[in-house]
Amino acid sequence: MSQELDDLVEKLSKLTVLDMAKLKKRLEEKWGVTAAVAMAPAAAGAVAEGAAATAESTDFRVTLEGPVADDKKISIIKAVREVTGLGLKEAKDLVEGAPKDLKVSAPKAEAEEIKKKVGAAGGKVKLTGL
Repeated sequence: MSQELDDLVEKLSKLTVLDMAKLKKRLEEKWGVTAAVAMAPAAAGAVAEGAAATAESTDFRVTLEGPVADDKKISIIKAVREVTGLGLKEAKDLVEGAPKDLKVSAPKAEAEEIKKKVGAAGGKVKLTGL
């Protein structure tokens, strides 16, 4: 069994960070668990740097970019109210104070939907991966 483990360790050592992330996800799905990263500090730093560069974000900060054009302000305020649930005054203050965060953390699908709605109203939204 020791040789099998040595071979497995050798194969895993040759994987890229992106492939390791995919492997982790597949094993979590197959086994029905959530894995926590546990590794040597030097390896953890290398993995974190590589993962940040290659892994796609799943949560996003949604920011309304400013300034907002006066002729689009009312439609943008309506869109902001719809996506945030804010009252009229709060939404107006947010739009007039842009750049401001519409959502601090949102899943990718929700972030894209917010960007689409506010963009259709004439606003510019920036998504920042977390």
